[in-house]
Amino acid sequence: MKPGRDPGVTMKVEPTPLEVEEFLTWLGAERGRSVNTLAAYRRDLRTYVSWLRDRGVELAAVDEATISAYVGFLRDGGRAPASVARALVAVRSLYRFLADEGIMGADPAAAVEVPRVPKGLPKPVSDAEITALLGVIKGDDAIARRDRAIIETLYGAGLRISELVGLDLGKTDVEGRWLTVFGKGAKERKVPIGRCAEEALKAYLGPGGRAVLAPERWARRDDNQAVFLNQRGGRLSRQGAWQIVRRHGDRAGLGDRLSPHVLRHSCATHMLDGGADIRSVQDLLGHASLSTTQIYTLVSTKRLRQVYDSAHPRAKNRPSAP
Repeated sequence: MKPGRDPGVTMKVEPTPLEVEEFLTWLGAERGRSVNTLAAYRRDLRTYVSWLRDRGVELAAVDEATISAYVGFLRDGGRAPASVARALVAVRSLYRFLADEGIMGADPAAAVEVPRVPKGLPKPVSDAEITALLGVIKGDDAIARRDRAIIETLYGAGLRISELVGLDLGKTDVEGRWLTVFGKGAKERKVPIGRCAEEALKAYLGPGGRAVLAPERWARRDDNQAVFLNQRGGRLSRQGAWQIVRRHGDRAGLGDRLSPHVLRHSCATHMLDGGADIRSVQDLLGHASLSTTQIYTLVSTKRLRQVYDSAHPRAKNRPSAP
C-alpha cells in the first residue's frame, strides 16, 4: 500500500466520453483493429481527454492550436518522438471519425502534422559474426541442416521472415540459384542466392534433411510444398523461424543484436559496401520505394567515415606524423 492513501477511499476514474467509445467501437467493428491496437488507442485518448479536462476544454470544442499545444505538452513531458507521433495519430483519427460522422462540423486536427520519427540506423552483423553464427550449429542431422539453410538463406537473399517461411518447393530452383518469393502486397519476385545458400539448401533438401521431418500424413494441404518444416512436419511459422535465429544468435554471443530482420539488414549493407548499386539492392529486397532502400546507404556512409578516420593520416582521429 502506498503511504498517505486511505484504504477506505476508492479512486475515482473519469468516464471515457461517449464520442471516444463510439470511435473505438467503430475501429473494432468496421476497421477490424486488434484488441491490442484498441487498448493502445484507448490509453492515448484517455491521456488526451484528461489533459483537456484539466484545462476545462470540451472534446468537441478544441481547435488546431489546442491540439498543437497538446503535442507540445507531450514533448515537454519527455515522451519519445515515436510515442508523441502515436498519440497524435490517435487524436487525429478520432477527430476525422467525428467529422465524417457529422458529430463535429470540421476536423480541427486535419492540419496538425504528425511529428517525424527519426530513423535508427540498422546495425548489421559482420561477415565474421555470420561465420561464428553458423559455427554454433553443430551436427549433420535434419534440424542442423535446416537451421543452417535458414541462416544462409535469410542472409544470402535478404528475405523477410514471412518470405522465408512462405517458400515452396516448386518455387525453389536450387540448381539455378533462384528463389521465387511473395513479398508485401502479395507481389512475386525472383531472388538470386549465392553458393553458400545453395550448398546449405542442397544439404537440407537432400537425403537425411527435409525428408526426415516430413510426416507420413500432412496435416494441412499446402504443408507438403513448404521448404522449411518444423519438428512436427508442418510448415515452419514466423515465430518458429524467429526463435531458431535468436537461439543460435544467443549461442554465438550476439544476444539481442540478432534477429531475422538484422540478417536482412546485413545482406543489404554488405552488398552496398561491396559496390552494388542501390537499384539492384532495392530489387533484391523487394522495396516498393527507393527511399526505403536508401536507409542502408546511411549505414555504408557511416562505415566509410569510420574507416577513413582510422586509416587516413590526415583524418581527425589519427594524428599526423611529425
